[in-house]
Amino acid sequence: MKPGVWTVLSLTLLAGHLATVPARAGDPEQICDVPANLLSTESRLPKVGEAVRSGQPLNVLVVGSRSSTIPSYEASAYPAKLQAALKESLPSTPVNLSLEVQSARTAEDMAGGLLKLVEAKRPTLVIWQTGTVDAIRSTDPDDFRNALDAGIGALQQAGTDVVLVNLQYSPRTESMISGSPYLDNMRVSAQEHDVPLFDRFAIMHHWNDAGDFDLFSPAHGVELAKRVHACLGRALSKFVIDAAHLGPAQQN
Repeated sequence: MKPGVWTVLSLTLLAGHLATVPARAGDPEQICDVPANLLSTESRLPKVGEAVRSGQPLNVLVVGSRSSTIPSYEASAYPAKLQAALKESLPSTPVNLSLEVQSARTAEDMAGGLLKLVEAKRPTLVIWQTGTVDAIRSTDPDDFRNALDAGIGALQQAGTDVVLVNLQYSPRTESMISGSPYLDNMRVSAQEHDVPLFDRFAIMHHWNDAGDFDLFSPAHGVELAKRVHACLGRALSKFVIDAAHLGPAQQN
């Protein structure tokens, strides 16, 4: 890949500044609604459910790239918004969240360190966001898949629940990279290991198509990035709670 293209992609996908322009006014909760089919999963999060039902703390570790953050605005990025939404939905449960940002690292790079992170953090749930750097670097899809399998296997063997988060959607970079092999491999790997996949790509694609956010705009407004991250955090919270099969009784 040419250096100039790499620079554009790095700034667009990894800086955490989403190029978004709101298309309509109204209740922010309604602007970024997610269709039920994009938040449904047959895989479960038994460790999360067990922790909440037994009154234990829910410890969440988010492992991701720069798109997990908004530089200088960490409290507005989706991991912080996820924690806030979980606390709101599970008021009787202490929710602790830590973020491990691993910039410009492939799935293979990240997978090798997951076990040490789990041993250090002792999470109930690991949310592993990956695929973007591999797509940018055109990693061999089979190597990507092998890294996913190794990482998920290590996490499950360590006794933690796992949620995969795939690439973010950007219409500005569709012609520069081919994300399909990585999206497909994440979907298959999640199914084979029976772990939930939070389809960030499809959700953001839906918001763009619905006119909730114009992801094609070249503007990089921090306030707009905050709104998208807030929407992602709320959606991911609902996804986790539903996958843990936590009913109204546990959410009081």
